[in-house]
Amino acid sequence: MLVGLTLAQLTELHVVISLVAIAAGGVFFGALALGRWWNGWNDLFLVFTVLTSVTGFFFPPKPIGPPFVFGVISLVALAGALYALYGRGAAGRWHTVYLVLALFAQWLNMVVLVVQSFQKLPALHALAPLGGEPPVLAAQVLVAALVGGAAWRTLWHPVPIRRG
Repeated sequence: MLVGLTLAQLTELHVVISLVAIAAGGVFFGALALGRWWNGWNDLFLVFTVLTSVTGFFFPPKPIGPPFVFGVISLVALAGALYALYGRGAAGRWHTVYLVLALFAQWLNMVVLVVQSFQKLPALHALAPLGGEPPVLAAQVLVAALVGGAAWRTLWHPVPIRRG
């Protein structure tokens, strides 16, 4: 837990950070799919996606499970994405490496958003109280289609990175 925050405050902070990360990623990848590279949105996406994973580790310890595994996988993907973008300048194949890893991190965020939404929002929880019902599957298929469409568009029609 973060010093000075109650569990409820930490949860609220983590949720806000996560929603900013997802929204920034959506704006960035949406613009990218339309042929525009928006530095500010990309940077916001990266910073808040890292913060999402990091703040997830401040919750009280539990046995290693999906949240921990998702956090570790996300941070590894983000480390690779940051290296590709800043360490290698996203030159040549590093451009593709960056896009694949960044889109993967966005997909992980969105998967967690769907799971948490069906667990925490009463209207959605009523549709899928166990978490494995068709509405959850449909939402995850929609998320995969959105990220897959962004991946197809950005990987097969790459936009040059414009830093600065």
